[in-house]
Amino acid sequence: MDDDDDIPQLSSHTLAALQEFYLEEQQREGMKTSQGFNQYSIGSIEENWQLSQFWYSDETASCLAKEAVLAAGKGGRIACISAPSVYQKLKEQDGEDFSVCILEYDRRFSVYGEEFIFYDYNHPLDLPENLLPHSFDIVIADPPYLSEECLQKTAETIKYLTKGKILLCTGAVMEEEAAKHLGVKMCKFIPKHSRNLANEFRCYVNYASGLD
Repeated sequence: MDDDDDIPQLSSHTLAALQEFYLEEQQREGMKTSQGFNQYSIGSIEENWQLSQFWYSDETASCLAKEAVLAAGKGGRIACISAPSVYQKLKEQDGEDFSVCILEYDRRFSVYGEEFIFYDYNHPLDLPENLLPHSFDIVIADPPYLSEECLQKTAETIKYLTKGKILLCTGAVMEEEAAKHLGVKMCKFIPKHSRNLANEFRCYVNYASGLD
């Protein structure tokens, strides 16, 4: 009797698909360690769907970053709450006259050093002492979940940090809640993600923006 009879065999198709996946992963890791790798490029840190992470398309991230710089003004301070792809796009604009920090639950983003601030929306005001109230010219936020509780708690953080300007990205279904908790209105600009999401996404602001 052949001892291998009881071992389940993968089909050649599944095996090939697995090999292709591992090869892609190796190539991706190889790109990351090569000298030409840009640590701020979108996708340099993979999406974690369990954390409800979905990165913006390059075009959308660029558009939102550009809007943030204009809204913040010369020497402005920008905070990105749960919006790492906008943070990454802002960091690609090296030499621009602004500063930015990233408030994020995913500790993989701690590779960005002092600009990374661990953030859990369940504890909206559990922030470092050096994050002074109303110290950011604009706050960009993309709450991880489409729930009023998540939006309401993230809104506490936004209102604590911003001098006034707010740029919120969330589902179209959250329009009423966004107005209620942050006084923001929906823009004409429609943000896109690198992977198509089932829920329609929109941007909301409380100032005269370039997104209309």
